[in-house]
Amino acid sequence: MSRRLKLIVAYDGAPFAGWQSQSHRNTMQDHLERAFERVTGEAVRVHGAGRTDAGVHALAQCVHVDVLKFLAADRWIKALNASLSPAIRVLSCRYVSKDFHARLSAKGKIYRYRIWTAPVLPPFEYGRAWHVARPLNLKILKSAAKHFAGKHDFASFAANRGKPEPSTIRTINSVRVRQKGPCITIEFDGEGFLYKMVRLMVGALVNCGLGKMRIEEITSRLHSGEVGSARFAAPAEGLYLVRVRYSRIR
Repeated sequence: MSRRLKLIVAYDGAPFAGWQSQSHRNTMQDHLERAFERVTGEAVRVHGAGRTDAGVHALAQCVHVDVLKFLAADRWIKALNASLSPAIRVLSCRYVSKDFHARLSAKGKIYRYRIWTAPVLPPFEYGRAWHVARPLNLKILKSAAKHFAGKHDFASFAANRGKPEPSTIRTINSVRVRQKGPCITIEFDGEGFLYKMVRLMVGALVNCGLGKMRIEEITSRLHSGEVGSARFAAPAEGLYLVRVRYSRIR
């Protein structure tokens, strides 16, 4: 009988080609599955809460996997981290009910985007923040961000993954814009997100903050649901999956 493990995984997305398994085998899913195979001697399928793109980071990605081998939780953490790249770390692990599914059981996610606005990007921020070497109007950023909160048709803020989405309606609970020194963070708490949705929203907000786009254009796109033109997706390196929210897990 197999048992289901729930793991919280953090990773620096820069060296990898995103979450979902690909033929070159350099994705988060590929690395985790290889680590499990080294530990157990068996091939397993790792399921993630969401598919982060190439270059996107995670502070707490949630995954589940069914295993035949029984190990105490702390032993799983040590064994897997010993087999993984230092850029991928298993932070926690525990056994859960087979009813739990990392993606299907998720009730929401929190994403954070980091923007560095000083003329010079510090080397330790390279690959971890979008360098916009011009001041952004914080007041306009905050005002524009408020319009994304609520239930909207986000078709204009989504990219084509290769197959049509059943629905482009999503609910964003809150959008918070903060600044500390030259670093601006924009945090999105939502029930679900479309492909590249956060990066397209951030691209629009930054264009507003630079005076290249009017706030009314955001509201117009949300009301019309039309894709339109002149869209810009913020670079992947500034994006972090912060948390996946669930109901109480058995």
